[in-house]
Amino acid sequence: MDAIRCTDLKKSYGGFSLHLESFVVPEGSIVGLIGENGAGKSTTIRLLMGLASADGGSIELFGKQVPHANVQQKEDIGFVMEDAWPPALLDPVKTGKVMARIYSNWDSATYDALLESLAIPKAKPFKDFSHGMKMKLVLAIALSHRAKLLILDEPTSSLDPVTRDEILSILMDFTREENHTILFSSHILSDIEKVCDYVTYLHQGKILISGEKDELEDRYAIASCTPGQSSALDSERILGRKDSPYEVKVLMRREDVPAFMHILRFDLETMMILFAQGGNGR
Repeated sequence: MDAIRCTDLKKSYGGFSLHLESFVVPEGSIVGLIGENGAGKSTTIRLLMGLASADGGSIELFGKQVPHANVQQKEDIGFVMEDAWPPALLDPVKTGKVMARIYSNWDSATYDALLESLAIPKAKPFKDFSHGMKMKLVLAIALSHRAKLLILDEPTSSLDPVTRDEILSILMDFTREENHTILFSSHILSDIEKVCDYVTYLHQGKILISGEKDELEDRYAIASCTPGQSSALDSERILGRKDSPYEVKVLMRREDVPAFMHILRFDLETMMILFAQGGNGR
């Protein structure tokens, strides 16, 4: 069973339009959702959480349509979003007592252990926390009510590298249980590369690339040549391109790369940059 399945999902407002023909998060996986600012990542998450209404299409969580999700389904989902904060005047200890009344599966021992391991001050009110400390607390909450699915919107933003690595380790431990799943939206692509099994790349409200992370490198190549050599490239086969005075760098399907080009190391950040510069489809 898929933890998340979106079919023909649509949402428009202002000058922006989101259209996900098919978006799937397999149960037991960590899926990275990437894209530029305004690509539709946060809109997707708001739709999944029921914080916005879709204009069309369907969303299923654990095989159930979102509008018909029951209380237990909602308890099975933990989420971290920047504007979904606990009450500002409560400290973490009091926050834990509130959450114990909200979630029937609240695990106080897990919560207390996370407060300790993440060095979260127990007596300080939430309003006095730094941004990074706020993110750590809401992650501790999300991990403490025995959720099966975590939906995380920039959970490692504003965190130092050591704390980020610690949180990524916690997330990987979470998915050691086969029915635990994470949807992880982030601009920090090194974090996505470190922990995710699958990657979905949103661009201007549509999915451009989606698949297993390890298979993306087998399917696509980042290659370079001199500006003079670039005249021999077939523009229809170029998915993304960036020109400089001394080098032309392109994203192509691996089988389409001409022999005269030099294949570079594949990474998600370069892939995004090249797509943003323009190309011809997927």
